[in-house]
Amino acid sequence: MTQRPAESIHRPKIEVFDLVAMTNTDPKGFVREVEEYRVESWGLYMARSSNHAQFHYLESWLLPSLGLRASIFHFTPGHERDQDHYLDVGIFRPGEQQWTSVDHYLDIVIRTGRDAELVDIDELLDARAAGLLDTAEATTAIEIAVGTVEALARYDYDLGAWLAARGMPISWR
Repeated sequence: MTQRPAESIHRPKIEVFDLVAMTNTDPKGFVREVEEYRVESWGLYMARSSNHAQFHYLESWLLPSLGLRASIFHFTPGHERDQDHYLDVGIFRPGEQQWTSVDHYLDIVIRTGRDAELVDIDELLDARAAGLLDTAEATTAIEIAVGTVEALARYDYDLGAWLAARGMPISWR
């Protein structure tokens, strides 16, 4: 594996989910209106449109106790991907008025009933080597990702079934 140039390694991506203003501030600082927030004792649901070239709508569940963000991207024609759910590994902090997330590089692509693929391992390792994550943070991210893939395998890679069994019944639009 070739290490990337230091200038191409990005800091952990931080997002803000403002429940009062009904906005989502993405890692680049763009503020987007949110159509729906739903707070549960175990997580936060968000649904919003997107002006991204590859997808026009985004739905996400932030699951702090699992260190995961589960998303469905509604792709624009010609940009479809072979995935049902996309998981980000990180830290998700609930708040009365705002939630925040800090992405820890690792992602899991789920194809329900088929498989789960752990991606962006190189980004995590490069960020650790650059000192953007400490050893404990990197280790935790790896443990969360590997544990999640293992758990999903026991549920035939069905995110909804696994989360429901954990007392976190998710629903999407």
